[in-house]
Amino acid sequence: MHRHRSRVPSSWITHYAGLIAEGGHVLDLACGGGRHTRYLRGQGLRVTAIDIETSGLADLADDPLVEIVEMDLERPGAEPLSGRRFDAVVVTDYLFRPLLVPLMDCLLPGGVFLYETFAVGNERFGRPRNPDFLLRRGELLALAEGRLAVVAYEHRTVPPPNPRIVQHLCARKPTKPAM
Repeated sequence: MHRHRSRVPSSWITHYAGLIAEGGHVLDLACGGGRHTRYLRGQGLRVTAIDIETSGLADLADDPLVEIVEMDLERPGAEPLSGRRFDAVVVTDYLFRPLLVPLMDCLLPGGVFLYETFAVGNERFGRPRNPDFLLRRGELLALAEGRLAVVAYEHRTVPPPNPRIVQHLCARKPTKPAM
């Protein structure tokens, strides 16, 4: 059995995935082995899965509901969003700050932003330790302000057996522009 098939999707993502429009189009950015791509696809959603290496998604290559894009998201000139719009954006265990605002902006009105990654303090448990890859307390909230309506937010310590410090955000793009 392939390891990626045994990976369980994040409970944060599964809990809030019900907010995504039925039959909607989801961007799974930095999708890794595809645990969320598979989960969302299983919910009847169309998924665009992007990562630097996508061999773990080979079994989905012919799935009409899955678009696989192999791309170095951090390469200068890379345009992972290329003017596209989505009903939801899902990102876990990945942080490249120059993409945060564009990811929020690529949501369609009513679109759902689901983000979960490591935060400052995680360095005491292991990787990542580099502050470039750790969210500061409240960083996602501050970025969402004026752009998205926050549904839920957490900055917490996950207990053993896999301790880590994480930040979670579930937010929606307003259906009407702010006045």
